[in-house]
Amino acid sequence: MTDAFDTARVLALDTATEKVTVALALAEGVDAMASHEANRHTENVLEMVDSLLKKHGLALTDLDAVAFGAGPGAFTGLRVACGVAQGLAWAKDVPLVAVGNLEAAAGRARREGVRGRLLCANDARMNECYCAVFDLTDEGVGKVQGECLVKPEALGAFCAEFAVAAVIGNALAAYPTASISDDIARFDSVADAADIALTARVLLKEGRTVPPAAAAPLYVRDRVALTIDERARGEKL
Repeated sequence: MTDAFDTARVLALDTATEKVTVALALAEGVDAMASHEANRHTENVLEMVDSLLKKHGLALTDLDAVAFGAGPGAFTGLRVACGVAQGLAWAKDVPLVAVGNLEAAAGRARREGVRGRLLCANDARMNECYCAVFDLTDEGVGKVQGECLVKPEALGAFCAEFAVAAVIGNALAAYPTASISDDIARFDSVADAADIALTARVLLKEGRTVPPAAAAPLYVRDRVALTIDERARGEKL
């Protein structure tokens, strides 16, 4: 018999990167939309939410949960997804789920058949990578090492330390000189709102919801602004 949580209606938002994605997980599958238009994250995400709900004839009160990509990722983008999700969940008294983007990537890898020790590694700019390590089993995803910052040149040692069998994320593409063992499988894939919606179902089943007022992005990096010289060089947080 199908678990009710496996068919929960979940609206998910992700603005952790320059791409905005919104997804709606339904019993029959996941419907998602994406926008690459720069500097309109807030406007685009709200328009996409409205469009997706209307497409399926749903109101916010018909949802089992609202989820958002909590990060790590672009600071401004994370605040957009968090703030919009907070407002939607609070306004209609819908459960709110904060989903780590690296955990959502691990969930994607598991659904695609990956098993064993997985490193999720995304470009964090400023010559750093956002990293986390998970064990993927038939039963689910278990976190081994929480979200942290790793220098590209240290990724090989990091993989060896945790006996990683596979890597998912865009860090290796962003830093091609990063050296890891040839025995490690590589997947150049970043989680989006569809992955966040499906991971949110798991967290919802485990009771891992958050009150809207307590929801917050997962920044990992403490710095929230660039210096004048860094901005002049075109660096980004």
